[in-house]
Amino acid sequence: MTAANTTTTRLLPRLIRQSFLAVEQSEGAGARVRRSIGTPKLRNLSPFLMLDHFSVSPGAGFPDHPHRGQETITYLLQGGMEHEDFAGNRGRLGPGDLQFMTAGRGIVHAEMPVQNEDGSPNVGLQLWVDLPKRLKACEPRYRDLRADEVPVAEADGGRVRVKVISGRSHGVDSVKDLAYTPVWLLDVEIQPGGRIVQPLPEGWNAFAYTLEGEVLFGDGDGDGEVAAGPAPPPPAQQQQQQQQQQQQQQRAVGPFHNVVFEADGQAVYAAVDERAESSARFVIVAGTPLDQKVVQYGPFVLTSQEEVYQAFMDYQTHSNGFERANGWASEIGKTMVH
Repeated sequence: MTAANTTTTRLLPRLIRQSFLAVEQSEGAGARVRRSIGTPKLRNLSPFLMLDHFSVSPGAGFPDHPHRGQETITYLLQGGMEHEDFAGNRGRLGPGDLQFMTAGRGIVHAEMPVQNEDGSPNVGLQLWVDLPKRLKACEPRYRDLRADEVPVAEADGGRVRVKVISGRSHGVDSVKDLAYTPVWLLDVEIQPGGRIVQPLPEGWNAFAYTLEGEVLFGDGDGDGEVAAGPAPPPPAQQQQQQQQQQQQQQRAVGPFHNVVFEADGQAVYAAVDERAESSARFVIVAGTPLDQKVVQYGPFVLTSQEEVYQAFMDYQTHSNGFERANGWASEIGKTMVH
């Protein structure tokens, strides 16, 4: 008896659709932001509406402001941030902590930096995720995820470390689903000479945002992980696989770039040159596309112009979800330096 009835097939790499630098700009009150989704280069990538890599010093921040129709995921990389809303919710995020906030039908809140002893800024990522139309009028909610709750996967002999915030990597599942819209969020660190093949749900939109070092994206050498399959693919599919692999060139990407992948393919391939002087760090984000129109004006994200007008009216008249905004002002917002 032989094992001739089984074989291994390579995971098809996701090709790079575009890659661009997120340019730093001012945002909020005194904050510095690198925005890569929600710009002319990438207006949105359903279900993702915006990605900000922010740096906020004490005396700056994001004082009282409304939201409707989306979720925000805040991932703090350095320092601390406080939040407070008109429903009495308050909390603080530290390094490695996350907050998933569903604005739903309406919320008004403030997000303000803490004072670090060494005077360093507070740095993190904030991702806006669209809500399915049927959930845009849901009640607001928060889910916090602390750094010590995030499971970690290792690969390539320990040269790759993945914080599995949401989703799955190398046999490790995330703690729980924290967003209404299905989203994967993986924080990847690769040492020099390391390599990862990260499978993603097929058909989902996906991108990587680079934080440190230089990453080589793409299937460069033809070696790598395989997925067990019951039988070899037919010749036509083999030819298609070979063509896709030939098209994919390894691309070196430095910090603060958004790398958008094609929806076709099964996995993201990434590596760090063994001669590199330092490790590289980036996040991989993937989400299920929503088949709906996006009509956004500032913090209101809905599916028609009429709904946006209604959101403005509701906010101004403190109605239909914004009742508690009447006369409310956050305590942390009062720390703003004028």
